[in-house]
Amino acid sequence: MPSHPELPLVLTLPGLGNSGPGHWQTRWEEIHPNCRRIELGLWDRPHRNAWVNQLSIALRRETAPVLLAAHSLGCHAVTAWAAMEPDAASLVAGALLVAPPEVDFFPLDPRVSAFSPTASVPLPFPALLVASRNDPYCGQPAARVLARMWRAQFLDAGALGHINAESGLGDWDEGWRLLSQLADGRPAPVAGAQATATAR
Repeated sequence: MPSHPELPLVLTLPGLGNSGPGHWQTRWEEIHPNCRRIELGLWDRPHRNAWVNQLSIALRRETAPVLLAAHSLGCHAVTAWAAMEPDAASLVAGALLVAPPEVDFFPLDPRVSAFSPTASVPLPFPALLVASRNDPYCGQPAARVLARMWRAQFLDAGALGHINAESGLGDWDEGWRLLSQLADGRPAPVAGAQATATAR
């Protein structure tokens, strides 16, 4: 699938353990020239403030607003950064937040709960939150609460687990389409899923 000709630079933010060869973020970086990963570091023992600092450094290197494609704990890095950054709206054109874990009340892993408390400030840029019906790290009711808290549009992706390499998404063309439509101001549900949208 060719890159959208007018799509801004896309920066990916993986979650715990980084994203491996079969992950849609890795595939996007391989097939889309305008997509690259932010090296957050500390992948196996992440620290929220360190990740926020790395995101801030990466964004301030760019000369134009970018799109963010975050997965899992990467979503919490985005929202924590946005809550503290007064210039967030001028640095980010939009964010795709995929499968954010519930970090406050469902601590399956202390490395995940270390990202508590969840940033509760509405995002100052357009955002889509994509959640699975059977994500072991966050139930859909909790994901809907996060979407409302962050003022992001909510998209039901069906039963895709944690929406990672194990979900068998391959290049996840529909995710890239969502990102493209977010850039165009025309968000749409994931094709093939019984998607529902929460009004912004």
